[in-house]
Amino acid sequence: MRRYLFIIILFSFTYCSPFEEEKEQESSVEETIDQSENYNEALAKELQADDYGMHQYVMAFLKAGPNRDLPEEEAKQLQSDHLENISKMAEEGHLVLAGPFLDDGDVRGIYIFDVDTVEEAEELTNSDPAVQAGSLVMELKPWYGSAALMKVNEIHSQIAKENP
Repeated sequence: MRRYLFIIILFSFTYCSPFEEEKEQESSVEETIDQSENYNEALAKELQADDYGMHQYVMAFLKAGPNRDLPEEEAKQLQSDHLENISKMAEEGHLVLAGPFLDDGDVRGIYIFDVDTVEEAEELTNSDPAVQAGSLVMELKPWYGSAALMKVNEIHSQIAKENP
């Protein structure tokens, strides 16, 4: 009888319940989640990424303004100036991403700025000739997104055959 009791006690010390195994697996998963094996500290620092790989931006929604009925030549020149301004802001490192919406609706496009405040983004949007002409108006919002967006322009320059 004593021998049987000893085996039960020994078994109870070596046996691990399924719930305990799950806890052990969860803690190893949490360790994996805490720091990805792909984590590149230097790149994260360069892109000013937080621990989640995210970064704060300001997003601008470019909306149709009150002054959209321009003669064709004037509208073409304004569009050319608008695109030139976009390139300038991108080259300066302020504009991370820009692009039009394709549905011809009231919201015409977006900008994503790498600036600290909405006020800084407003100053940049006010430099846009289309905003100055009243063809576009901006709605600005702070936005939280992947810090990897900071590499979009670098990558884009490698895949674009032509510039607008």
